[in-house]
Amino acid sequence: MTDPANLQKLVTWLSPAFPVGAFAWSAGLETAIADRRVTNTERLQNWIEGALAHGGIRTDAILLAEAWRVAGESAFAASPLPTSPLVGEATRTELQDLADLSLALTASRERWMETTVTGDNYVLAAKHWPSGILVLLPEPCPYPIAVGAIAAAHDIDLVDTLLAWLTATVHGQISVAVRLVPLGQSDGLRVLAALEPRVAALAASAATATLADLGAIAYAADIAQMRHETLEPRIFRS
Repeated sequence: MTDPANLQKLVTWLSPAFPVGAFAWSAGLETAIADRRVTNTERLQNWIEGALAHGGIRTDAILLAEAWRVAGESAFAASPLPTSPLVGEATRTELQDLADLSLALTASRERWMETTVTGDNYVLAAKHWPSGILVLLPEPCPYPIAVGAIAAAHDIDLVDTLLAWLTATVHGQISVAVRLVPLGQSDGLRVLAALEPRVAALAASAATATLADLGAIAYAADIAQMRHETLEPRIFRS
């Protein structure tokens, strides 16, 4: 179980106020709204459920868990400051391999930008909480890799990390729909509450999943991400 002081860090790091710029990205949801695929709370919930069960959110959750395990096994990562440039090279290599895999699985150029920009911003902001893991993270660093590795370095429980990250991700998608459909705040909260069991289930399954469990079939979301590059007019960057 996560120590309360470290849990406080997690709440801060995944708060909407944490400066990663997540509000600027929609992961293709803006395209789905423009195409009238998402027009109300029912369709929004269905869209997000698809991403949780079969799409990019599930993929990122599994990658986050793997990054957490890699960093958690490194004594170097847990130290406040690096002690030797030679220590932790195996961890650095493993995290780089995970980052490469994460980026290879992005469906479009904009999604590549979304995960790297938010991930790099996350690493930069997290430097206010020193840890040896920060010098081992790849550049660019996909968002889920950054979250998983930094949480492990601060001894934050994996399921707690997944629950917080997944909740923040779902909240971000709902926020897009609240602004664009538009939906009322109460409608958005209704969807958020309805998705809590799905989020909890994915957190539990991703915590025990391996890279062999990766796989996505959310093709409509992938196509929406690709088509967003030529969508006009548009508000979000993905």
